[in-house]
Amino acid sequence: MSAAAPVGLAERAAERRARVRALLGPRGVVLLGAAPPPRAGADTELRYLADSELFYLSGCQEPQSVLVLSGSSEQPACTLFVRGRDPAEELWTGPRPSVAEARAAYGADVAYPGSELAARLPALLEPADQLYYRLGADAALDALVRKELTDARRRRPRSGQGIHTISDPGRLLDELRLRKDADEVARIRAACALTVAAFRDLRDVLRPGAGEWEIEAALEAGFRKRGASGPAFPTIVGSGAHATVLHYSENRSPVQAGELVLVDGGARADMYCADVTRCYSATGRCSPAQRALHDVVRRAHDAGIAAAVPGAEVAGIHAAAVRVLVEGLLDLRLLQGDPAALVADQDSYRRFFPHRTSHWLGLDVHDVGAYVVDGAPRVLEPGMVLTVEPGLYLSVTDPDVPPEFRGIGIRLEDDVLVTASGPEVLTATLPIDPAALFD
Repeated sequence: MSAAAPVGLAERAAERRARVRALLGPRGVVLLGAAPPPRAGADTELRYLADSELFYLSGCQEPQSVLVLSGSSEQPACTLFVRGRDPAEELWTGPRPSVAEARAAYGADVAYPGSELAARLPALLEPADQLYYRLGADAALDALVRKELTDARRRRPRSGQGIHTISDPGRLLDELRLRKDADEVARIRAACALTVAAFRDLRDVLRPGAGEWEIEAALEAGFRKRGASGPAFPTIVGSGAHATVLHYSENRSPVQAGELVLVDGGARADMYCADVTRCYSATGRCSPAQRALHDVVRRAHDAGIAAAVPGAEVAGIHAAAVRVLVEGLLDLRLLQGDPAALVADQDSYRRFFPHRTSHWLGLDVHDVGAYVVDGAPRVLEPGMVLTVEPGLYLSVTDPDVPPEFRGIGIRLEDDVLVTASGPEVLTATLPIDPAALFD
């Protein structure tokens, strides 16, 4: 792997570290570790995905890296441990940055080989009273932290120093990551643009008889050929009743004539994610039942996006979509009763719409950030990015659903940036009509 960080990323990371250090205080330390490359079996190394938190504070995407961010004036502000050069290993897995190259590329004050971590970590943690570390992320690093905690407990009574509290790094980082800076917005825009362009490629493969796997392959090839590192999550291609399975990802059946095909995918570009869902007719024509359900979900989708304005509660996006879905289900006689009572009674509609309408989007496809703060729904602010994705899923075996509606699953999803002037749909150029690929 090259140690060259994207232009401007090192500077952005330094700004973020400064903001975190201001929150740490003189006796706080953040310890972030990146896992080793994943493996299948004894010796098959799988594609590596960098740790989001470590990347956010450094730009580093090297496996097994460790970042120590200290609030103490007695310690380097940012210490980085990396694997360093290993010609024998690099023959198999490609070039690595040297320790000096990594220090320069990622803006660390000091850097060391990962082999020195166990010897140097105690001194780096010695001034700390509060350690921000995610237990369970890496067994080897966990063992070092537990040893330091045990040693601190023994020496604290006489020295007055040593770790007293371990907290999740998200207590410091989640709120920062939730509000995207200009660089992050640009990277998410790029991921969205790649995703939209790749979805348009499906016109060449989506037809009766095509394998769900062919559609998956075409979409992900579209991501890669435009510069993405790959999909942000396992691509969902659900034809017919498979679309009623929320996270269906087997993608192993041929598309039948008359079926709708739900495609949920997104590119990861420069570490940032997109997430889009469309439902397409394999022939360009829909049955009346398919069209009616799609129209209901489309109205709910539009209502949810309209609710994504600064100063509004994030829960209001879901509420707006649910109201429209319930009204549509009543019109189609799939629900009966008073609209307000049905909205209030979640069990009434959750058999058709069991998930929430939005999630945060960024370095992770389900990005960090609380939806409830101090017992109240989060209020939206400019710079937040989230999905809007209502859906309806009618089981093929539900005897209470008229036969023409059974086995239809529809979800429509776009990525939305909250701005001072309202919602900006970052994926708006992708047509949403089920016959769009044939227009």
